[in-house]
Amino acid sequence: MPREHLPAEERRAATVDAVIALAADHDPGEITTTAIARQMGVTQGALFKHFPTKEAILEAVMSWVAERLLSRMDAATKVAAPTASGALEAMFTAHTGFVTEHPGVPRMMFGELQRAGSTAPKRMAATLMHQYDERLRLLLERGRDSGEFDPQLDVAAAATLFIGSIQGLVMQALIAGDVQRIRRDAPRAFAIYRRGITRGQA
Repeated sequence: MPREHLPAEERRAATVDAVIALAADHDPGEITTTAIARQMGVTQGALFKHFPTKEAILEAVMSWVAERLLSRMDAATKVAAPTASGALEAMFTAHTGFVTEHPGVPRMMFGELQRAGSTAPKRMAATLMHQYDERLRLLLERGRDSGEFDPQLDVAAAATLFIGSIQGLVMQALIAGDVQRIRRDAPRAFAIYRRGITRGQA
């Protein structure tokens, strides 16, 4: 079927894929609807049949990111459920794996969260971060209360450090132009993090 005549759901999915692919190599704030249409091999007219504005496109992208990232982490932590440490590692690995596969995603997230004012995509990005933080804190509290982690663990600070560790890996990989570096460095970074929160460790 010609790309100009894809069904609505396929067109929306293809649009999200195009934006994420473009964001891997371009400043998300500079991605135009012309560039998106060109990436998809369609006209702007075909694009706007399914999205009335560029903001609507970005909202769809944020929705896709939230659904895919959270569902991947939930599935990973469920498998590793017996220990909080195992679940945290699974969450860390799921997140870094997702970013390695979709390097445009962190660029989109950083871009939306830094935008001035309140927009639907920015609110969705903030909601994703809130839902992520809730899951993370529950795991940290579980490990602290069970004695697996340090009983004096500062859960809020530990959650911030967890997210910051992933962001640091992402930033270094993007600067180096090597997204596979995230996957290579993630196990060592998490090992250091785990030692810092585990009972009896400095």
